[in-house]
Amino acid sequence: MSFSAARVSEHGGEFEEARGMPAEVSWEMLDKSRFFVLGAALFSGVSAALYPAVVLKTHLQVAAPAQAAASAAAAAILRRDGPRGFYRGFGASLAGTVPARALYMAALEATKSVVGSAALRLGVAEPAASAAASAAGGVSAAVAAQVVWTPVDVVSQRLMLQTAPLAAARYRGGTDAFRKILLADGVRGLYRGFGISVLTYAPSSAAWWASYVTAQRLLWRAVGPAAHDSRGAAIALQGASAAAAGSAAALVTMPLDTVKTRLQVMDAGAQAPTLAAAARALVREGGWSACYRGLGPRWASMSLSSATMVTVYEFLKRLSAKEGSL
Repeated sequence: MSFSAARVSEHGGEFEEARGMPAEVSWEMLDKSRFFVLGAALFSGVSAALYPAVVLKTHLQVAAPAQAAASAAAAAILRRDGPRGFYRGFGASLAGTVPARALYMAALEATKSVVGSAALRLGVAEPAASAAASAAGGVSAAVAAQVVWTPVDVVSQRLMLQTAPLAAARYRGGTDAFRKILLADGVRGLYRGFGISVLTYAPSSAAWWASYVTAQRLLWRAVGPAAHDSRGAAIALQGASAAAAGSAAALVTMPLDTVKTRLQVMDAGAQAPTLAAAARALVREGGWSACYRGLGPRWASMSLSSATMVTVYEFLKRLSAKEGSL
């Protein structure tokens, strides 16, 4: 039984399950090999389903002000490339998803376990310990994943946009894009936007996980004892909590994500502006509203992704639990 569904008893060391809330499967309870193999398969499927929204969001973030309507951008992609246009760069993205997700999940669960247990030993109340551990886990997970994900983001976004009107470079695939970026800019080119990615995703991930566990606890208590034995109720509450957390994170981090995307899709060899300069240029181009181009697709993607990912993630952890640990 994990700290997030438990409290320290008066006798110390023993955990009691929080009122009616299902016990979380902790890091120590997982069969790691099963966890990562099943996770790679499940999350690859989710990524494939949500990828078109990511492509549309990326096109909107780099579009001229007159082309910033989602419907117009989607129609333009269909005219130029057909349905396959919504999956440009997916191969490169998928190749990076497996190691990035593995790093994310390992850092998240390990940090939550260590920080949560330490907080309980220090006498922190269980709800606060759970929220703090989830926030710390979110930060460490986001930073770890960006080591892999930033180069993947750079390559996949170049591939997404290479048939767009403003694109200058042409690539024959992910390997060709990786090679050309590396030759033009070196490793630095592949990590363009790494700092702003961490700045975007670390606080977002911290807020997301802390909000998720808090919302789940509040919703679970609100539904009453009648739903405590229902697995369907648990899944629905997890999904609702995750969707709410994802919606908030999308809204708060949208301006940073737009600037990050613009920095990452600059042609190889181009002099990258500073974060402040890129932000000023974006505001000059379209006002403050330009920072929120692509918000609709990103909001929908993050809400759906959050609900789906958490449902899959909780299911994955139970599938990967060691024999007799539940």
